[in-house]
Amino acid sequence: MKNSDIKQLKNLLDSSQKAVIVTHHNPDGDAIGSVLALYHYLVKKGLQTQIFIPNMYPDFLEWMHRGENLKVYNEKDKETIANVFSDSDLIFCLDFNVPKRSHFLEQFIVNSSAYKILIDHHIEPDIKSFNLIFSKIETSSTAELIFDIIDACGDKNLIDKTMAECLYVGMATDTGSFSYNNNYVHTYEILTHLFSLGIDGAKIQRLVYNNFTENRMRLFGLCLNEKLHVLKDYKTAYIVLSLNDLKKYSYNSGDTEGIVNYALSIKGIDMAALFIERKELIRISFRSYEDLSVNKIASDFFEGGGHKNAAGANSYESLEATVDKFLKILPDLDKYRL
Repeated sequence: MKNSDIKQLKNLLDSSQKAVIVTHHNPDGDAIGSVLALYHYLVKKGLQTQIFIPNMYPDFLEWMHRGENLKVYNEKDKETIANVFSDSDLIFCLDFNVPKRSHFLEQFIVNSSAYKILIDHHIEPDIKSFNLIFSKIETSSTAELIFDIIDACGDKNLIDKTMAECLYVGMATDTGSFSYNNNYVHTYEILTHLFSLGIDGAKIQRLVYNNFTENRMRLFGLCLNEKLHVLKDYKTAYIVLSLNDLKKYSYNSGDTEGIVNYALSIKGIDMAALFIERKELIRISFRSYEDLSVNKIASDFFEGGGHKNAAGANSYESLEATVDKFLKILPDLDKYRL
């Protein structure tokens, strides 16, 4: 990151009083870990800080110290939220590259005259929507970027155990427990520092990955036993979940987290996809290995995006039509090997 950008950020932190932190719709471990770590940092810097998230995060992240000022968007509080955004000096946008990824909160970001700061590791950030951008796609996670920014500001000493746990969750969940996107030596240098602050990696792993409800575990079983489709000729596997499937297993936000990775773990499979039917749309998650760009597939066909090997998208067609559209892409899959 540029020294001039860090200098500008330090000046903003010194001259500002109120900040808002926002992340994307359906926040995951990196989103929540990042916003909480930044929240605790800004409070230590003396800023009145409020977190807004578009919808609730998965329950396996409930144990994290969320602070008193994390609010989930509620239509009834729209006027109050608008006032908070308009009264703030700074808006930090974390773990998304375009305002629309914040869903319900996009209107407040766009309409506010506050100074807008993007901290993200996805490709192609919308540079016109933000005043200051910290973007590095090589970084494992937004949480890692938060650490680097705090360090560059000369405040690494302010990172305590609570913040370290938040940063670790973000880094671990966005790398599949460091099983991918983990060839960046600096990532492990940061981990060394986080462990020196007393975090318990085994305990965090248990809380995040081995804390399933019975319904969530049974939903996983359904996915692998009945909903998994393997197309060996295209080195592709995909899973399709309908609204009825979700209702049967009392679906909660986050219950499908990680399911797509099981499809990708099949021997000989280069690409996996997960299709989840919602009331208003079809949510798609893509994963791939090495040179196959699912980001390109997501953006070309479903107005989505993300990373080269991990991307997401929405479809407003029916579940059947969306899957059929995906299947028609497969004969030309080699076009998306970069």
